[in-house]
Amino acid sequence: MPRVNLTADLIRRFSCPPDKPQAFLRDSGAPGLGVRATQGAKVFIFQSKLADGRTVRTTIGDVRTYGIDDARRETRRLQIMVDQGLDPREERRALIEASASKREQVRLEQTPALQAWADYIEARRHHWGETYIQQHEDAAKAGGEPRTRGAAGVTEPGILRGLLAQPLAHIDAAAVQHWLKSEAARRPTRARSAFAILRAFFNWCADHPRYGALTKAGACTARPVRQELPKKNARKDALRREQLPAWFAAVRNVRSPVAAAYFQALLLTGARPGELASLKWDDVDFQWRSLTIRDKVEGERTIPMTPYVAALLHKLKTINEAPPTVRQLRAQAKAIADTSAPAPSCKPSAWVFASSSSATGRRANPVLTHKRACAAAGLDDITLHGLRRSFGSLAEWTETPAGVVAQIMGHKPSATAEKHYRVRPLDLLRMWHTKLEAWILEQAGVEQPAEAQAVPALRVVESA
Repeated sequence: MPRVNLTADLIRRFSCPPDKPQAFLRDSGAPGLGVRATQGAKVFIFQSKLADGRTVRTTIGDVRTYGIDDARRETRRLQIMVDQGLDPREERRALIEASASKREQVRLEQTPALQAWADYIEARRHHWGETYIQQHEDAAKAGGEPRTRGAAGVTEPGILRGLLAQPLAHIDAAAVQHWLKSEAARRPTRARSAFAILRAFFNWCADHPRYGALTKAGACTARPVRQELPKKNARKDALRREQLPAWFAAVRNVRSPVAAAYFQALLLTGARPGELASLKWDDVDFQWRSLTIRDKVEGERTIPMTPYVAALLHKLKTINEAPPTVRQLRAQAKAIADTSAPAPSCKPSAWVFASSSSATGRRANPVLTHKRACAAAGLDDITLHGLRRSFGSLAEWTETPAGVVAQIMGHKPSATAEKHYRVRPLDLLRMWHTKLEAWILEQAGVEQPAEAQAVPALRVVESA
């Protein structure tokens, strides 16, 4: 196509023929400059050849935005790049990527930190246990949902929700200090726990390629913030020997047999509340009288199943495998009729401490139930972890070796001899553990079953 001197009038009258997808005008004033017309659009373009013979064509801009003189200046600049062996398309691509990156950065600066919090949980999920994941999710929950237990009303937002609702770039030391001061006045223990997971979150963000530039340095480490941190007071709640009769009487009178067994097993095994709540029937060995517990320190540990605990679990297993009650069948029929409601399962549960109303199928830590039992027994509030503390404290009365108690409870060895020169088999642990259980039950006035009564008899199955 012959080159012409581009003018505003010529460009205005130039159009693409209806039978063609595009048409071109070449400028005689600036070699490489042209106008490309398509159906409904006209743009200035630059076209040239690289040193290796490849043709380069790139868009300069819309003819309504660029004047002819501006387009010619841009053409000369691009031609200089070509003469230097540079591809103008690479520059354009880099500009587009930089622009997109800037838009993404602006979007992130305006996005609530809840997005980074969700990414953080997802990235660390395979390193954490269920309880720790739930702790993070609860800390940032929106709240406002109807309460399923306790007082009427709606649930409160998570302790970190208000802070994380702000953009990450806005959460500095002053914002964290204000949040911590407010929460520490209301609930100091929870505030300290929430601050610990918030600090870990900020450390992760600071090292993240996407969120690092948005994270304020010193948001959780500045001196004014640390000065607002509530002091850590170690809890010392534990059952004393003389309190055992009242406590056992109260928890054995709890309406739910699952909760009653859970409380007693916590005291008699020294397990952590979350460890025992996640116990499955596959982890219970009635034949060899052992429990395999998912341990946060070692991964898992096997401890003896003492006679009284074996009797409690055998009773739960009998209840679990019993045919469904009329009430359960009615609930299942009602759920089937109402297609919007999930049908409750009448099959035996895989969880030892099961719950038909729980979304996970296992009973969550029944803190309120235990508080009511303690109140009925006239005792000060004993936490579920306090029952674990009670196990270790009461073991002193029977002079059970500290290493045995630590191994049953899942504590790390505290000396070189314990780490490298003490290998206690399960039967040795069982000897001491059974003595300790017998002493606790004696002090509580509870009869301990014989081992033959506690462990179900094994049946011989003949092959066909």
